[in-house]
Amino acid sequence: KFSGPDFTESYCWPPVARGCDVVAISYQGNDPFLYIPPVLTFLQSGSCYKALPNRSGPLALILCPGWKKAQLVFELLKTYERCSRQLHPMLIILGQNKEEGRHVKIRGCEVIVTTPYSLLRLFEHHSLLFCRLCHLVLDEIEVLFSDASEQVFTILDCYKKAIITEEWEYSPHQIIAAGTRWNKHIARLIKEFMNDPYIVITAMEEASIYGNVQQVVQPCMNSERTAVLLKILDFTCNNLQKVLVFTNSVNEAEMVHKVLKSNSIFALKIHKESEFNFKYILEQWTKNSSGTHVVLVLTDDCMHSLGITDATCVIHFSFPSPRIFGQRLHSLSDNFCNLIKDSSVDQEYTKARSVILLTESSACHALGILRYLQHAEAEIPPELQDFTAKMLEAEEDKKSSRPLCAYLKTFGICKNRTVCPDRHQINLQIDVPQNIPDKIIQMPGCVTVLPLHIVNATNYFGRIVDKQKDQYTILAEEINEYFKKPSNKISVKNVEKLAFYGLHEKTLFHRVQVVEISTKEEESLFFNVKIKYIDEGRTNQVQSYQLLHLPARFQCLPPQAVEFVVCRVKPIDNEIEWNPKVTHYINHKIKGKLHEAKIVHILGNTAWVDPMVGIELLSDLKTSINEYNVRSEILATGLGTDNPEHVMQLQKL
Repeated sequence: KFSGPDFTESYCWPPVARGCDVVAISYQGNDPFLYIPPVLTFLQSGSCYKALPNRSGPLALILCPGWKKAQLVFELLKTYERCSRQLHPMLIILGQNKEEGRHVKIRGCEVIVTTPYSLLRLFEHHSLLFCRLCHLVLDEIEVLFSDASEQVFTILDCYKKAIITEEWEYSPHQIIAAGTRWNKHIARLIKEFMNDPYIVITAMEEASIYGNVQQVVQPCMNSERTAVLLKILDFTCNNLQKVLVFTNSVNEAEMVHKVLKSNSIFALKIHKESEFNFKYILEQWTKNSSGTHVVLVLTDDCMHSLGITDATCVIHFSFPSPRIFGQRLHSLSDNFCNLIKDSSVDQEYTKARSVILLTESSACHALGILRYLQHAEAEIPPELQDFTAKMLEAEEDKKSSRPLCAYLKTFGICKNRTVCPDRHQINLQIDVPQNIPDKIIQMPGCVTVLPLHIVNATNYFGRIVDKQKDQYTILAEEINEYFKKPSNKISVKNVEKLAFYGLHEKTLFHRVQVVEISTKEEESLFFNVKIKYIDEGRTNQVQSYQLLHLPARFQCLPPQAVEFVVCRVKPIDNEIEWNPKVTHYINHKIKGKLHEAKIVHILGNTAWVDPMVGIELLSDLKTSINEYNVRSEILATGLGTDNPEHVMQLQKL
């Protein structure tokens, strides 16, 4: 069902399949399909690898920024490998336990999918890992370089040393780097580790960063734009430049052209209502390429027809959408610096310039402009920083009714705060403690907890158990006794959202709340509903007929489910999600078992615990002993590491 390669793939696949070094930056640059088909194609030609030493080791190595992406790439390889010869791909994710790498067997494996940290741990025990390596793929290159640049360059050095021996003269050696954004470290990758690479960049704003275009932001009021434009042109005209002034409308283009003319600046103009045709404008533009300056005022809809690529300066008199911004920058492309051809040119030197007039009417783009300037490492005006700081504050205020960010709760920080949809501030109305007994709120301390639903290695839903007289235990017994009588099992006819019902599951009856009713099926006799087990915290989809009428007396006790977060531990290797291995291990270890925990913070329905200890009841001695510490168990897997700032970050909140 594949319709054919897309625009970027059409440029990337041929050089990759020929074994060339390739850098690919595009909006779809995080899609492994950019390199998997051509790499698999090359790997079919076994004759290319005959000169390699007869040892065990992979022919191809795919480095991914985290375990989740590595898992995806591995699954894709398994799918498409069915069309090719057997490559026996391996997914290798190693923790910090030294022994783990020693037990990995790579004999017969021709493709390894892993992360930079895992590979270096493996290399400690497999020193010949690079002895047959021909293809090194760097997936999501900008993330690899931002999160693990030191590790990536160590791997590149190992690869470079491995291929300089004589036996590699007749064997392929290829580096492929794919991503969505340009990164300054890619320049070093190209110069030090690649051989005449193909550089494919289909995201034009990223191409302008590669091309070292100077980005300038000129804050001004809307009414001051023409005066600011004249100042800019006064400077650029001295440098004999070819300038494009982009406007958003015909009226604006006419107004700007008139102002330039009245100030004795020779300027051309073109828009859809203009009397000049494109041929005449292009003749004038080209005529002025021999030592004089030229200014062309135009609207965006003329760009494609003119096809200008040799401008030296672009002025955004009006700010466009991000897509149009990239197209405008394309007008400078002949003057982009070329990392391969201009390797001797100082990076500070730039032939092309882009000037943005930032006014109150383009304020909605301010955040995007700021992020782009930061990415381009351009100078950021203080006015823009101040304005965007206020905008970010306002954006955060809009999220006041959203749930508190899960990453903030789990690790103390959120890496993607600007794009994260959830709240990163305390809202005293929402964050008032819920489902937690008053005596614990007044005096947080040691409690007995029963984890029942394991979200991940450090986040669980469960109950706080009162050792003296647990209200829920009494209620659960009453509910189960009540529903034992067949006459009490009354199916609900009219299911209401947020209402409480009973649900029979295996041998037990639960209190549940309807959180969502499928709109499409509302008129059907039976339909799916999403429910929440209010005393356990988990959710599920059930059929409407399974819901039972729950008498009011069983609804008096508030929902018992509390979220518990184990403090001061996080995933290794800058990961932002727990590896399923450690989650599965903790789930098996703690689910349904009593634990002693010290509550250090309470917000809303969440209690942060440090420590949380598994206990074993010794009935003969009428006492209990501490069996294990949950945090220590996570660390012992080798997939977790210390997070000392966690509690401190929560206190700051």
